[in-house]
Amino acid sequence: MPIDGPHAEKAPQNGSDPAAREGLAHLMMSLVLLRQSRVARTKKREGGSRTAASITNMFGGVIGNILEWYDFAVFGFLAPVIGENFFPSDDPLDSLLGAFSVFAAAFLARPAGGILFGHIGDRFGRKKALQLSVMMMAVPTFLVGILPTHAQIGTLAPVLLILLRMAQGLSVGGELIGSIAFIAENAPPRQRGYFSSWTFASGYTGMMLGSLSAVALNLALGPRAMADWGWRLPFLAGILIGLAAIWMRRELTETPVFEKMQKESRLDENPLSEAVRLVPGAIFHAGLLVILVGGGFYTLFIWWPTFLNQFVHPHAPFATTLNTLCLVLLILLIPLAGRLSDDWGRKPLLVWSSAGMTLLSWPLFLLACQGGFFPVLVAQVCFTVLMGLFLGPIPATLVEMFPARVRYSAIGLSYNVSLCVFGGTAPLLATWLIKHYQTVSAPALYLVVLSGLNLLAALALPPRGEPTPRG
Repeated sequence: MPIDGPHAEKAPQNGSDPAAREGLAHLMMSLVLLRQSRVARTKKREGGSRTAASITNMFGGVIGNILEWYDFAVFGFLAPVIGENFFPSDDPLDSLLGAFSVFAAAFLARPAGGILFGHIGDRFGRKKALQLSVMMMAVPTFLVGILPTHAQIGTLAPVLLILLRMAQGLSVGGELIGSIAFIAENAPPRQRGYFSSWTFASGYTGMMLGSLSAVALNLALGPRAMADWGWRLPFLAGILIGLAAIWMRRELTETPVFEKMQKESRLDENPLSEAVRLVPGAIFHAGLLVILVGGGFYTLFIWWPTFLNQFVHPHAPFATTLNTLCLVLLILLIPLAGRLSDDWGRKPLLVWSSAGMTLLSWPLFLLACQGGFFPVLVAQVCFTVLMGLFLGPIPATLVEMFPARVRYSAIGLSYNVSLCVFGGTAPLLATWLIKHYQTVSAPALYLVVLSGLNLLAALALPPRGEPTPRG
């Protein structure tokens, strides 16, 4: 019997409620799943974009290092020829000491460069500091290539050479530190050691190019033409790398860390004084931690070919070529050590490598002093492996020691003062030690002392050498 009245409409409606609710639930679930899918795809794209941006910024950051260290180190490889042209003397050793004195003079300007570019980097941005530093390196390098010699303008020639080298030192004092901070702050946190290790690897790539240019020119031109005019060519060629670096750095993006500080108005008016006030102990500690970066590297890779050619008897054949090959090995080892530091921690690698240098420097030096190809090869390869394991974790360790708002200034001060004291003087001191003590193994004791101090600094790091990242 039909049902009349209001219930006639309610009965069919009530009967359809479960189906309607179920359909609505399915629709809502579909919308939620669709939204989650879109969010996942967006995050994937953003993650890929961040990774791509990190790689782009890494290349832009390291290209300047290649220029800076090519220009800066080629002087060391050409020191004997430069000594003859700018510091003529009846004693070739005195000419060599004069050239290495100029090499050391460039390091006197490095702390000032670290302070100047540290202020720019902490106050106005990492990107701006990097763009400025590479421009300031190209010009004095080109001018060294056209500089008149002592035979042409007398005493004014070495004076001008010293001034140009100090201008290079000012620039290089800010370049490497800037690239360390820039790349580490752009890197994925779990890969900070690997990404930032490329700052050192790229710098030594520039040094390797300097070494290759010296080898190639000596082979192509011969000693006479090299002494007359060939030594100028590597400096003149530096302008090409400089133009490439300037062009690539136009595309850099500022680091997220600096942009956040800028947005939150947390930038210091005077970051250097703030760093000295906040973290004086960390600045001193970092300076000790990089002793081998200066004293070790400049003894074993910049001064080493001169040592083999001038002091070791019988001479090691192909000394400069061997040095270049070991630089290649070092460049390959540094990113590997940086990657290992992400997994094992910074401290273990720094302690092991510093301890190895302390224990093995003297016997390896004695081995090299025997002369000949194979003793020198074994000694230099062992030194290279130890230095590679040490250098890989250093950039990330320095970044993690300081708060972001004073990071550039603090690293710039500690690193450049240490490099000025222990790095720039290393070739000069090693040559003086041999002349004073009349033994070619005297510089080995210098390496033992430096690596021992470095070992103490590494042991003082927190467990695994990974402080909580600051900023």
